Amino acid sequence: MTGALSDLLTVARVLKSNGTEGEILLGFRAFDPEELNCMEPVYIVFDGLPVPFFVESFSRRGNNRALMRLTGIRNLEDAEEVVGKDLLVPKTSIQEYEDEAEGLTLEELAGWSLRDAAGREVGTITDFEDIPGNPCLYVDTENGQVMIPLHEELILSVDEDTRTLTMEIPAGLL
Repeated sequence: MTGALSDLLTVARVLKSNGTEGEILLGFRAFDPEELNCMEPVYIVFDGLPVPFFVESFSRRGNNRALMRLTGIRNLEDAEEVVGKDLLVPKTSIQEYEDEAEGLTLEELAGWSLRDAAGREVGTITDFEDIPGNPCLYVDTENGQVMIPLHEELILSVDEDTRTLTMEIPAGLL
């Protein structure tokens, strides 16, 4: 059974509630909403544990957004509780986007710590954007979210045991 965080990939973020009956607006990054298998459960993390939800309705809004109704989310209060949370799916249900420089998938970097060249903690990697020729990481820092290019020449070390990525971060990004 799927459901361990290590078996899941972040594909979208709940941007806001929509209406009063529990519908939510999702923003997808580097993932085509049409590839979502609505017959399989999707997951939202509560208190560190992935909670499964089934898709009741799905309608695409533009290239990277969709309106969705999930089981168990029935009103505005329920929808507001998941705003800002990530939507995850089983790794086996989607095509993986490879980071050719390190052999890791970009999805696997979500949740990792990012350190600068001096070893200082920069923040937590929360997402990625697979821009052709210029993949970027979204990092939550104490000053808000920043986007940092993930280029082979900027990577100083990758520690899979501690889930830490150390990079030379270009001036002005932080």
